[in-house]
Amino acid sequence: QMQLVESGGGLVQAGDSLRLSCAVVGHRNSDYAMGWFRQAPGKEREFVGGIGWSAGTQKYADDMKGRCTISRDNTNNTGTMQMNSLKPEDTADTSCAVDPMHRPDAVGVEDAGRYDYWGQGNQVTVSS
Repeated sequence: QMQLVESGGGLVQAGDSLRLSCAVVGHRNSDYAMGWFRQAPGKEREFVGGIGWSAGTQKYADDMKGRCTISRDNTNNTGTMQMNSLKPEDTADTSCAVDPMHRPDAVGVEDAGRYDYWGQGNQVTVSS
């Protein structure tokens, strides 16, 4: 089956940046949406951002707009999320997820229920 292998995350200070990556294994093409979600202890899972299989279509949570850039390399079946100007409230276990799809845009990437494949997650910790 398809598997997602994540890397990145870490401990940074407020205002710093992190880059997370998500490699898609076991899939021959790039016809999938990739979403990024996070969950802090005691809180519900929430949407961070997502991208369709067209590299020019992205969607971001309101509090991430201007601070987050999601991209993908379809040739190498990898996605990345660049997070800038990090805040302590960004501290969470952050995961990528993939839903095979056949449309190029990012419509619906914020819906966690659509995804069948999830990465193992990476801890993002932002200190003040």
